[in-house]
Amino acid sequence: MAGKKRSAQNGANIGYEAELWRMADALRGSMDAAEYKHVVLGLIFLKYISDAFEELHAKLDAEKKQGADPEDPDEYRANGIFWVPPEARWQYLKSMAPQPTIGQLVDDAMTAIERDNLTLKGVLPKDYARPGLDKQRFGQIINLVSDIALGSAADRSKDTLGRVYEYFLARFASAEGKSGGQFYTPSRVVRVLVEVLAPGGRGPLR
Repeated sequence: MAGKKRSAQNGANIGYEAELWRMADALRGSMDAAEYKHVVLGLIFLKYISDAFEELHAKLDAEKKQGADPEDPDEYRANGIFWVPPEARWQYLKSMAPQPTIGQLVDDAMTAIERDNLTLKGVLPKDYARPGLDKQRFGQIINLVSDIALGSAADRSKDTLGRVYEYFLARFASAEGKSGGQFYTPSRVVRVLVEVLAPGGRGPLR
């Protein structure tokens, strides 16, 4: 994607999704699709909430003279946006992607987000530091996900997350050799994504 962020026009189109899948699947290596889907979907969700957070953070930062505080968690909760603590912000994690400790850093980020957002408690995946996950490939996946614009107001209105997520679910189902009915039994991370995406859900898509 030549290092440029892309967001879909009128929702993510199949060409965009297919390109994203091809790149992500190339980084899977020997990892089983059933395991790999949680690696990718967890990162996609983290990028989504980080995008939404950063958009409001920039707005609040520009309004500091009017009394806004971009580091006040209540400012985000009042706007239906998940608070993302400094150690969990995407730009920090992206900067650390080449490091062999990146798996532990992402686990710590997920833990911090759950700590500060009680509706996410016990939901997010926290197994990125496991020895079986190739940390070099994992860093490449983080860089790949960095190219997807997901959580801004414009992208939320076009349901970019929903389109990308839905497409990935279908492709993972195919890779696992499962029918749709078998595959769509949700894990905890799948459930929270479904709730965030659902009309009237608890997340910041309201």
